[in-house]
Amino acid sequence: MADAPQIPDEAEVRARWGGFAWTPENAEQAKKVIARYPEGRQQSAVMPLLDLAQRQVGAETNTQGWLPIPVIEYVAAQLEMPFMRAYEVATFYTMYNLAPVGRFHVQVCGTTPCMLRGSDDVLAACKAKGLHKGGTTADGLFTLTEVECLGACANAPMVQINDDNYEDLTFDSMTAILDDLAAGKQPKIGPQIDRQTSAPEGGPTATKAMVTENHDYRGEW
Repeated sequence: MADAPQIPDEAEVRARWGGFAWTPENAEQAKKVIARYPEGRQQSAVMPLLDLAQRQVGAETNTQGWLPIPVIEYVAAQLEMPFMRAYEVATFYTMYNLAPVGRFHVQVCGTTPCMLRGSDDVLAACKAKGLHKGGTTADGLFTLTEVECLGACANAPMVQINDDNYEDLTFDSMTAILDDLAAGKQPKIGPQIDRQTSAPEGGPTATKAMVTENHDYRGEW
């Protein structure tokens, strides 16, 4: 279950973000996004614009980014839609952060497939490194959230950290990922075992002959 965001004081938020505006680069990107939709349907751009805004906030704060209320208001005004409609979108999807997060937002899937495959061990590895659900570490580096299905059930257990998935995790591999991120290194993205994407572990099994035949056929060209 997703943890309730700890939204800062409204006066503080408005003082910091009340003057939010696109950077020149993001203003151009926003125009391109809006132009994808037919006249009169510009409000359909709300999701990509909220994502763009969150990334701009993240760039300004050196974090994964979040959506202060004034920023959501800014996006809603540009799209000429009621603020509440934009807010409904931001509160529905866990891809949008409604409170500040750390440099790395560690989202652990706790849905049944991941739970059965060891998500408790993943959470234990996070806890051993000082991460606590719904909180940000004192150094501002990590925020830990437990979320619902992230769509990589065949590679359970898994986490999403910012834009990247880390899959087929154990206590040790999750620990190594956190250590690498803390040290400024980029961990291996995707499966942490010997598998390609969601293919069987160890490579092809029943289709080995077909793979070989296709390879030989291509070689004759």
